[in-house]
Amino acid sequence: MDYARKVADAILSTAADAVIASDSEGIIRVWNPGAERVFGYTADEAVGRSLDIITSERLRKRHWEGYRKSMATGESRYGEGALLSVPGIRKDGRQISLEFTIVPLRDEQGAMTGMVAVMRDVTIRFTELKVLRQRLAKLTERHAGTP
Repeated sequence: MDYARKVADAILSTAADAVIASDSEGIIRVWNPGAERVFGYTADEAVGRSLDIITSERLRKRHWEGYRKSMATGESRYGEGALLSVPGIRKDGRQISLEFTIVPLRDEQGAMTGMVAVMRDVTIRFTELKVLRQRLAKLTERHAGTP
């Protein structure tokens, strides 16, 4: 086994970040231990199902419009390596805050065959930032107009 393959296997087997690969139809084909931890579904429960299981219902229409456009054109409105933020849904129905990057999967001719997303649950950090912003807004409001 070559070194690059060992690195890829190590990344996929980690439980730190969710690594999810889906085909051109948005069907989950790879679900690593990190995805199990973040979303609560086992690989057996997730593989073969639509990305809808982790996509907020209110965002599904926009998600699928973008996904289908990317599959058809080979391009995404997000730049390579861009860090994206979006809410996700766990198996228990809880909404979580996610940061992720996407990597297009292409065949030998360069046609899109799917996407890989590397995702991290940032719910705690997102909630802490929200509280800090609210505190700052209150302090700013209290001190507005004072010399």
